[in-house]
Amino acid sequence: MDVDSQQTMEETILVGDDLMLGPPSPLIPQEIASHVLEGVDLCDGILRNLFLCLQINDIEPFCQDEIVLYRQCAEKRDKELRQRLQDSEHKLGLSMPLEEAKERASQIQSEITLLERRLILASGMEGMEGFRQRWSFHGRLEDTKKRLEALNQGISKRKTENLQEEAKGHLVRKKWFFW
Repeated sequence: MDVDSQQTMEETILVGDDLMLGPPSPLIPQEIASHVLEGVDLCDGILRNLFLCLQINDIEPFCQDEIVLYRQCAEKRDKELRQRLQDSEHKLGLSMPLEEAKERASQIQSEITLLERRLILASGMEGMEGFRQRWSFHGRLEDTKKRLEALNQGISKRKTENLQEEAKGHLVRKKWFFW
């Protein structure tokens, strides 16, 4: 790293809006929240320290360490939560009764349609509030699409396994017949 780029990095002052880089934190459906959130560091202690720093200092440049720590923790947390959400939906697709799994897929698809409509409406909003709305809806939309994809993969895998089991059953019966 040359001196100029190092100096530029050192001069960068993070502000609260820098926490809005990347997608927003995922929303966890209530019915799977306890399973998904179990054992995950929610960064609440670091966030509390950030708010305390802001309360004491009143401006963000004096809270750089807290902002950096919270951003790192939140990125790690959100990545883990997204993976757990997808894993949970995949397991539901494998284990739920097929009709219930299809109904869940239909509900998630309806949620996707609603989020797409809201994102379109938010595209007409200007300024920072418009940006925040679009950022939030876009993140939720992407997360919901991935949940649906994981659920459908679980359902498809189960269908494939059922067909394989049926094929094995036919082979076993034929072997018994020929004895």
